[in-house]
Amino acid sequence: MRTLIDIASKPSRRVVGLMTGTSADGVDAVLVDIEGFGPTTELELLAQKTYPLPDELRADLFLLFQPEARVDDLCRVNVALGAVLADAALAVIDESGVESSSVDLIGSHGQTVRHLPQGSPPSTLQIGEAAMIAHHTGIATIADFRPADMAAGGEGAPLVPLADLLLFAHEDQGRLMLNIGGIANVTALPAGADSSSGILAFDLGPGNALIDAAVDHLSGGRERYDAGGRRAAGGEANEEWVERLMKHDFFRRPPPKSTGREEFGTEFLAQLMIESGLEGADLLSTLTLFTARSIAAGILRFADPEGNLGEVWVSGGGVHNNHLMAMLEDELAPRQVRSLDDLGVPADAKEAVAFAVLANETLMGRAGNVMAATGAGAGAVLGKISMPSV
Repeated sequence: MRTLIDIASKPSRRVVGLMTGTSADGVDAVLVDIEGFGPTTELELLAQKTYPLPDELRADLFLLFQPEARVDDLCRVNVALGAVLADAALAVIDESGVESSSVDLIGSHGQTVRHLPQGSPPSTLQIGEAAMIAHHTGIATIADFRPADMAAGGEGAPLVPLADLLLFAHEDQGRLMLNIGGIANVTALPAGADSSSGILAFDLGPGNALIDAAVDHLSGGRERYDAGGRRAAGGEANEEWVERLMKHDFFRRPPPKSTGREEFGTEFLAQLMIESGLEGADLLSTLTLFTARSIAAGILRFADPEGNLGEVWVSGGGVHNNHLMAMLEDELAPRQVRSLDDLGVPADAKEAVAFAVLANETLMGRAGNVMAATGAGAGAVLGKISMPSV
């Protein structure tokens, strides 16, 4: 078995990145070759695959999102998800056509079941047992990235900004790297950014979480998302309710800040439906406008108030919602709003790529958090390492 020293000594490493986001609709998996580390990082994408979560496991995860979740279920699902993450890693390796023995490392974010950055003490919990991944794949695995940042006084999120800096900073163009997963987040990269101390990143609020939850409810569980935004496009947004929702305390809070289902989940949606009486396409149209406006408000108020960052590169599932993207173009004009695909990285793969990069940084003993983004008082080497069975 190769030691970590053996792997770190190589000029390049072959790494799997795994991401299960707030929407819990599948495992985004990538296989990449990474040369160097830190500012010298160079990356080549070898394969990408979205590995579906079994329906029963997904249902179990959604039970864990509820306040009354049982510890026994948490333990059981942690191990079950670890096995599925291992399957996802092996599937993307198979997709690439390379031998699994050539893969050096796996970086797995895991599934967030609680994120309480404003708690006392602040806490977070991601599951998907890394020991299961390492055992079933035979590959060293780094997972559970957030707690090290929290131990250093940060919110444990967002963690993608370092990868954004290393992979997408441009000498002449200011860029906003916008990810619309269940929760939306942004990294502001000024032109010529070459140090993590010079960038700003934070969670913006709901991405797909509320829209997806509404579609699931309205379809009786038959659909999980608004394909292309067609349902919302057939309704009429209620401006009065959008303005009321924009008064949520989260949007006034300055960065660093992060959020999750605890603030923008099923309880938020249920309360809105009861109080507003909104239904069907009108509900979806209102939620989509609220999502677009909250994203834009965070960018205009905090990320780019001077309007110096002219490019908005969008990743995550939200990039496929044409209605949402059109709203964002209106809200963020005159900035150009484009899919990350046009930069050569699949929009659906960015966060999985980011955790491959973060695993590589951890292997090399380098801090993976951006203190300005998370609020940490010190740099933190992120994650915990699980080695395969001998």
